Amino acid sequence: MALDAADLAHRLARDAEAVCRHYLSNGRREGRYWLVGDVRNAPGRSLFVRLKGPESGKGAAGKWTDAATGDHGDLLDVIRESCGLADFRDVANEARHFLSLPRSEPEPDRGRPPSSAPAGSPESARRLLAMAQPISGTVVEAYLRNRGITALHGTGSLRFHPRCYYRPDAWSPTETWPAMIAAVTGLDGKITGAHRTWLDPSGRDKAAIDTPRRAMGNLLGNAVRFDVAHDVLAAGEGIETMLSLRCVMPTMPMVAALSAAHLAAILFPATLRRLFIARDDDPAGDGALASLIDRANKAGIEVIAMSPRLGDFNEDLRTLGIDTLRAALRVQIAPEEVARFMELAA
Repeated sequence: MALDAADLAHRLARDAEAVCRHYLSNGRREGRYWLVGDVRNAPGRSLFVRLKGPESGKGAAGKWTDAATGDHGDLLDVIRESCGLADFRDVANEARHFLSLPRSEPEPDRGRPPSSAPAGSPESARRLLAMAQPISGTVVEAYLRNRGITALHGTGSLRFHPRCYYRPDAWSPTETWPAMIAAVTGLDGKITGAHRTWLDPSGRDKAAIDTPRRAMGNLLGNAVRFDVAHDVLAAGEGIETMLSLRCVMPTMPMVAALSAAHLAAILFPATLRRLFIARDDDPAGDGALASLIDRANKAGIEVIAMSPRLGDFNEDLRTLGIDTLRAALRVQIAPEEVARFMELAA
């Protein structure tokens, strides 16, 4: 009988350090943990993998958490992200190869869908989005308006879930909070993942929990999209950042990549000729900007960087006001794009 995901994860966890040395080679062991930058094997120390422990429950071996993003998972997720694999069958076959097990054979089609999807998978993300509802009149709308975002056109990629599961860690009980669910899609519009922002029921702020933002599914190269890009696109990290820009450039297509690392890796539409990059004012934002400029220039795409006065453009909007934000952007973007994308918002 073919091993399922749980069986493979348990077998990998029995030799977690060897898995980490192979797939997270830029990290190192410290005590009972393997420390590395992220699940894609970047240098650093924000992601930690438990090397010893039981197969399940509190302290389970092979479980990891990224302190910088709040993401968590098991060693199958490590293989998927570090190898850049999208299909679970490829992930499973890579795991089997590492474990010296036979490759899996295709399951016979019995004409019915699976009863469940692997946690954190694109299918799990699609199911979560299917259970959510439009944001109009919900806590999500209240939250965005409390952050100064009043232009909510073209936000079909955002949904509301009234009782979205939240689990602080592998050993704590599951909680439920209202959440903003954002669809992460590829250039073809296919859902590859989802991003959750858990909210206070009042809508005044994010929920008072340790990691109110988490992503699931395949994010690399993909993004949360606001309108379809053709020749011009604006790209940045945060959802609130890009929605703030849409308050003053309401017709410019935009994407939120959800992190600096994913911003640096966004895929370009084939017709793209000019890319506006909304950078965050921090070292990670600087690194993403440099990497994205290099990739875009090699693809023959003109790049214009847009810099906030404060930490990000949502902070500019809330602190300085929409008129100041509009005036600051006017002098940063190409003159022809001012007439094309900003006049309707003036």
